[in-house]
Amino acid sequence: MNLTSLGLSHATTPLALREHFARPAAELHDLLIARPGLEEYALLSTCNRLEVYAVLPEADVTPLLALLEQISGLPRAAFAGSLTQYDGLEAARHLARVACGLDSLVIGESQILGQVAQAQEAAREHGTAGPALEAVFRSAIRAGKRARSETEIGRNPLSISSVAVRLAREVLGELGRTRVLVIGAAEMAGLALSALRDCGAEQLTIVNRSPVAARELAALHGARALPLEQLDAALAEADLVMACSGAPFIMVTPALLDRAATAARATPLVFIDIAVPRNVSPEVSSLPNIRYFDMDDLERAQGKNLAGRQQTAPVVEAIVEEELNAYQEWERQQQVAPLIAGLHARAESIRKAEIERSLRRWPGAGEDERQRLEALTEAIVNRLLHHATEQLKAGAGEQQAAQYAVMLQDLFALQDQA
Repeated sequence: MNLTSLGLSHATTPLALREHFARPAAELHDLLIARPGLEEYALLSTCNRLEVYAVLPEADVTPLLALLEQISGLPRAAFAGSLTQYDGLEAARHLARVACGLDSLVIGESQILGQVAQAQEAAREHGTAGPALEAVFRSAIRAGKRARSETEIGRNPLSISSVAVRLAREVLGELGRTRVLVIGAAEMAGLALSALRDCGAEQLTIVNRSPVAARELAALHGARALPLEQLDAALAEADLVMACSGAPFIMVTPALLDRAATAARATPLVFIDIAVPRNVSPEVSSLPNIRYFDMDDLERAQGKNLAGRQQTAPVVEAIVEEELNAYQEWERQQQVAPLIAGLHARAESIRKAEIERSLRRWPGAGEDERQRLEALTEAIVNRLLHHATEQLKAGAGEQQAAQYAVMLQDLFALQDQA
């Protein structure tokens, strides 16, 4: 088994390149089909990473590179220098660290565990999750759940949106009288609105492509909802713009800000764009009276909370290692599982044949006699095979187990059975 992880994230890749790999979940899931050299794999996509986890028949990542080219629309030469590859146990360790939030832009952020689970479920639904990949994801998700329930990293959960609001407070001070415009109405927008409310913000406006979604979210947070067609008017009234729409295109341009007359403002208009791809053109940063921040500016906004979570990291790393040990044990057992299954199948075949032979020689035998024979012979077979099975499991992965395997295959003619 060649377990491999290949992808890019905030740790290695600038936002301008990450944007090319941002795709709606449904679009990515449609790519989960069996491909030559790539049958067992999953795609993990977040606003700050895209990674492929695969069990490859050979140690050749060419099929993974082809998939990344298809997702991004870029030739591999454009992103190869930003890729990070993990193999074998290191790939399993990396996924577990990701699920625990240790590899996130916001350490311990609350959304990543659900995103890992969604990646597993999507691969399962589309038929690209075999037993090896399922085991890797189960191990990672167990580690992530334990990190949240057993350590401080799960206390006071952070999200990208809450850190963005913290940055807004650093820039603007208290937000009680700040006029806030939120672009978007999906999960990140909801988290941003909750964090804004917690910080005392009251003058909240939502603009979204779907007026219905905007109105529903506005009702939950005591905000005003406007259609996208009124974005320029909303910008003219705002002090802070939180951009977190799932729109795969730029929504705020210098030309739009010119129509909103932002240059004539008495105070700067602050943009914090946490969408990937970005909703706000980076070119607005060159305009007068504009302050612009995007995803790459958020790390410093974690402040004291980051230091506290970094102190917790060693405890979480220990959980990762414990779950990896369990995963390695599962992996070892898989080396002897086919032999054990073959041994039991051979014994079961012989047992059933002998029962039928005995019953043919026992004319008066009925259903009661058959059931007694079944119970008796099952017990005998299980007792006879128990020690051999346990010895194979205990020595899985060692030379002694390999020797046992050869002997058992020969003694019980298991090759003939196959």
